[in-house]
Amino acid sequence: MRLKFFLITALVLPVFCTAKPAQLPELTVMSYNIRTGNADDGTNSWQFRCPASVLMIEDRKPDVVGIQEALLPQLLFIEDNCRGYDFVGVGRDDGKKKGEHMAILYNKKTVSLVKWGTFWLSETPDKPSQGWDAAFPRSSTWAVMKSKASGKKFLFINTHLDHAGTVARQKSASLMMSKIMELNPDGLPVVLVGDFNVEYTHPALSPVTDSMKNARKVAAITDSSATYHGWGKASEVIDHIFYTGFRSCTRFETVTAPYAERKFISDHYPVEAVLVF
Repeated sequence: MRLKFFLITALVLPVFCTAKPAQLPELTVMSYNIRTGNADDGTNSWQFRCPASVLMIEDRKPDVVGIQEALLPQLLFIEDNCRGYDFVGVGRDDGKKKGEHMAILYNKKTVSLVKWGTFWLSETPDKPSQGWDAAFPRSSTWAVMKSKASGKKFLFINTHLDHAGTVARQKSASLMMSKIMELNPDGLPVVLVGDFNVEYTHPALSPVTDSMKNARKVAAITDSSATYHGWGKASEVIDHIFYTGFRSCTRFETVTAPYAERKFISDHYPVEAVLVF
């Protein structure tokens, strides 16, 4: 009997020893400056490149995307053509439908929306407004969401800092960190994405970089590609993904692949990160 027990044990143990550990749940997030639809960009205008954005999203299948500069018709086009996706966000000009939206697009199959809202990057963040020395009204959209794979909630924020106002960028970065504290009393994992209009090393972003990790810099697999190319005429890294509260970032990628036979799907490349809960 004892010999039989040892034989069974010898056969069973290797099965347990060689079993792969369970994979931890992941969250794929993206930041995408889509380039506003009313810009006269010739053959790069939205009417010619709109299918490319849809194909990119359907190919990459991100869980959550922060979209900057989008007008409502652009968002409705994406929602109508990207199966299983929905969005939240308001126009920055009136808090309703007018002007550019800092929208959050999300995959309803993988995440659920708990609550969301918008604040403006100004001295009066609770109402549509233009702050400090900014050239335009700027806003941030936030959402508390729940990962269906992990069952865990997280806070996602999408923003677009002003391109001209130096004071506005500094004040906006500080305001965003204050808002994160206000919106996140439970200490949920946080993702902050957007077009920050400066490199991550710029002093204006120190309130963010002092508290959050830069996905590009800490990812196990990453790149050093520019994110803003201006239709091939520029080379700047101004689109970023920051996070805190996740175990790690396994991959960061600047999405430079062409879609719909178009070299550029926007004047910015999307950036994507895979975060582990």
